[in-house]
Amino acid sequence: MATGREFTLNTGAKLPAVGLGTWQSSEDEVYNAVMTALQAGYRHIDSAFAYGNESAVGRALKASGVPREEIFLTTKLWSTYHTRVAEGLAASLNNLGVDYLDLYLMHWPVAMNPNGNHPLFPTRTDGSRDLVSGSEWDFTKTYSDMQKLLDTGKVKAIGVSNFSIVNLKELLSAPTTTIVPAVNQVELHPYNPQPALISFCAQKGVHVTGYSPLGSTAAPLQEEAIIQSIASKTGTTPAQVLISWAVARGTSVVPKSVTPNRIVSNFNDFVLSKADVAAIDEISKVTRRRMVTPNWGVTIFHDEE
Repeated sequence: MATGREFTLNTGAKLPAVGLGTWQSSEDEVYNAVMTALQAGYRHIDSAFAYGNESAVGRALKASGVPREEIFLTTKLWSTYHTRVAEGLAASLNNLGVDYLDLYLMHWPVAMNPNGNHPLFPTRTDGSRDLVSGSEWDFTKTYSDMQKLLDTGKVKAIGVSNFSIVNLKELLSAPTTTIVPAVNQVELHPYNPQPALISFCAQKGVHVTGYSPLGSTAAPLQEEAIIQSIASKTGTTPAQVLISWAVARGTSVVPKSVTPNRIVSNFNDFVLSKADVAAIDEISKVTRRRMVTPNWGVTIFHDEE
């Protein structure tokens, strides 16, 4: 990484500010992407059981020759494993071919039927998500079980993903919660900046990691005039501007790419001026939208700001 910036988690661990995201990458693509990233200097790799490519990520980690202890590896507990957390961890460790994770996140704050009609996305007869009833289970119970993993040595830190302020308050106030999440990984980019959530997490000692920092093909962030202007002025790419904006806000970021030159380029962040950060902040006053909005049948993203 050009600047070498990193963040210190509430566990004391150092998290590289720029990591590689692996969502929506096929096995062949993700193997090559992880190899390219590690060869380029990345030491932060983000994965998830539900991505279906943990095994390929693991093979690349081993083949890269980079010592395991030099890599900050994250993966996520899927919703069909909320009631069987230890089993979910075992599956991911087996897929990845590693003995431990640096960070294990609850992927979503909803539990799905572990014995449903699909291992990842079980549905009811009406086509809706087959969720475990809130009276039977809730994410505070899942997190309580995740806390127990820390004593096994198989997980160095735990956290959450896609948690709103409302759900974080519920989690932190639960009598069973004794460990503050190290990280909350959420969708962050200039169309969905979530400053209130970032501020709340900072107050509670929870680091925020942003996914989908470049938006998507349906959200042409890189074509925004201010992004183009800053990139031209600084001799950088629009993607580098967006990544550097994220880091300037105190958040780490895991941009996904399977294109070698983009993977290398994305790693070269730089320090944006305060004026440029402020100018990018203005984008959300004109365009505001989330790109990831799965229909869980329950409220996940609350209107906080």
